[in-house]
Amino acid sequence: MDRKTKRLLLLVVSCSLSGVILGGTASWAESKMCLGADTITSECATQNPVEKTIQGMSTGLLAGAGAAFGAAWNLRHQD
Repeated sequence: MDRKTKRLLLLVVSCSLSGVILGGTASWAESKMCLGADTITSECATQNPVEKTIQGMSTGLLAGAGAAFGAAWNLRHQD
């Protein structure tokens, strides 16, 4: 594997991992706030907090990977 490929892979992995952490944390916090609210909506009552957290992590993974590829593409075309 050449140096550029390793750098791109490291960028994608680090951005994806950051996205997973941020997306999961945000979704988990949203679920906790929803369940702790004074009035609980039907959507909040029927949604599984673990499932919501996993959905947030998945979204974060895709967003992080997309951001990494977008940044790499932008840098490549600036040279």
